[in-house]
Order: sequence, then C-alpha cells, then structure tokens
Amino acid sequence: MLEKLQALEQKYEDLNKQMSDPEILSDPQTYRQLAKAHSDLGEIVAKYREYREVAEELAEAEMLLEEPQDADFEAMLNEEVERLTEAEERLKSELQVLLLPKDPNDDKNVIVEVRAGTGGDEAALFAGSLFRMYSRYAEMERWKVDVLSSNATELGGFKEIIFVIEGKGAYSRLKFESGVHRVQRIPTTEAGGRIHTSTATVAVLPEAEEVEIHIEPNELKIDVYRSSGPGGQSVNTTDSAVRVTHLPTGLVVACQDEKSQLKNKEKALKILRARLFDQMQAEAEKEQAAARRSQVGTGERSERIRTYNFPQGRVTDHRINLTLYKLDLVLDGDLDEIIDALITADEVERLKETSDIHHD
Repeated sequence: MLEKLQALEQKYEDLNKQMSDPEILSDPQTYRQLAKAHSDLGEIVAKYREYREVAEELAEAEMLLEEPQDADFEAMLNEEVERLTEAEERLKSELQVLLLPKDPNDDKNVIVEVRAGTGGDEAALFAGSLFRMYSRYAEMERWKVDVLSSNATELGGFKEIIFVIEGKGAYSRLKFESGVHRVQRIPTTEAGGRIHTSTATVAVLPEAEEVEIHIEPNELKIDVYRSSGPGGQSVNTTDSAVRVTHLPTGLVVACQDEKSQLKNKEKALKILRARLFDQMQAEAEKEQAAARRSQVGTGERSERIRTYNFPQGRVTDHRINLTLYKLDLVLDGDLDEIIDALITADEVERLKETSDIHHD
C-alpha cells in the first residue's frame, strides 16, 4: 500500500508542475483534465502525508522509550505511543477506503424514477411521499430538482414521477436508493382503520452526457399528442406532449409536463440517455463475471430494500439491518444517517473483496 501511495504522491506533484506550464495554461481543455486529476488525488495525498507524519512521531517516541527515562517521562511517552498507534491505525483504515476504486459516476447528477407499485391509490400517495423526501434531501444538500415527467392522480399522488437532481456527488449519495420501498400505514382512504401495505419502486440512474451516449436521429421515432391530466382530462389545447421511441432497443419515454413541445422532447431525450447508459452498464457488469457484487444491494428493481412503518414510527433498511425510530424526520428528507450507513457497509464489503482477491 505504501508504494502505491508514494507513486500517487509523485503523480500529484508532477500534475502540479504540469499545471503551471504556460503551454498547458493556454489550453483550457487539457488544463481542466489535469486540474480534475490533481483534485481527485488531493484528499489521498493529504491523508497520506498526515499518516507519514504520525508514523514518524510514533517511531521517535518508541525510540525514546528504549532508552532509560524517569518514571513520569516514561509514563508520558507510553501515553503518546498509545495515542499515536491509534491515530496510525485510523489513518491506515481511512487510506484503504480512499484507495478503493472510485465509481466513475459518483460525481454525476441523477435521474430518479419513482413509480407506484402494489396498493392502488395508497401506493400513488406513497410515491408522492418519496418524491417529497428526495426533494427535501436535495434542498438540504443545496442541489437543484427539476421534474422531467409526471403522471399525477386525483388524490395528489403519482403513478409515476421522473426528476433530475443536479449537484456534485448526487449519484454517490443516492445510488443505493434503487429498489422496492414498502409502506405500512392506515390509508387516508380507509374508513375501517386497517393497516395496509403498499409499495413504490425507485430507480436511480446517473445522468448521461451526449458524448457518453450518442443517439442518431434515425434511431428515434417521435410522436406528438395532446397532454392529459388526472382522470384523462385534456390539460393542453396544443399537441405539446412528446413520445420518443428508441428503435434499436424499443425503449419508450413520454413527457408532457411542459407547454413547449421542444422542452418536452429535450426532457424525454435526457431520460432516454440515462436509461440507455444504465442498460449499457448493466450489460458490462454481466460480462465481468469475475467482479463480485456488493452485499449492500444489487440495485435490482425487484429487491425490497426499505420499510416505512407508520404505526411504530419506524424505518428499516433490510440490506444492512438498520432500524431508526424517526420516520417523520426521514420522510422530511433527513436521510444522511441511512445513506452514511449504506456507504460504510459498501466500503466494508469492497475492502473484504479486495482482501479476498489479494489472498487468492
């Protein structure tokens, strides 16, 4: 590990020199690439330098302990050795996590698709609650939310809502939200007061740039039609709704939220690119049979990942057996405790996998 860290520190210094080269400074694109690589290495190098400083102090303290000392000074040295040993172990663990391969999508914006599952109107209302939860979380993170497509119900829920969350690191924080979310509560529509179980599915896709997913115009079939609202009533007098079909894959995306046909088309293409990118990644993962999937969750749409139990005020994430009794706060966007626990569990699993590979 130390050899790898020394090499990364050298690379960091080399990038530093390159970035001050007048030729590089006059080439904005190359400078941006080098600056990103330099920034990506910054945290690792800073942590490695801290680790090296602690290791040197520890070696010095241990050396002093080998010489005869008076009782008070020896006791002080022993305390210092204990403190520095703990710090060295902590920094070593942090460095191991920082050296794990980074998900190339982590810094991307995300497209989130929330769909009502089993449970009729109650499932649609729950889908609406999930949309609000993610919107509130995005607000706390100072990220921007933009609805791309929605299919509202008369009671105020959603059969389906698709939205983009724009902000640095959005995918790294939200990627474990994909799967089936289950709610247990007495529906507002239920007079008898019985607890119902309903579900909604969430899909979190990294937003794909045009350069990553290039779509030829002749691969698309574009239909325009009149928008409709809850109950099927027409909400627009012009044919502004757009349905885009990607002929090679058969994927279909429809958008009708905007009054402008052009804006609806742009939003539909944004969703289509994300779905194609997700499909491409899923195929690549299948081909890499040797790569083991994280135990935190496969991100499969059919996997039940979380239960929101209203009578007990409880939220349980089944993948990591985490239960919190703060349902209201979670539904109001307080997701950090769950997200941090999922990220930590994923890191532990990947460290285990790395260790298994090295022992094989």
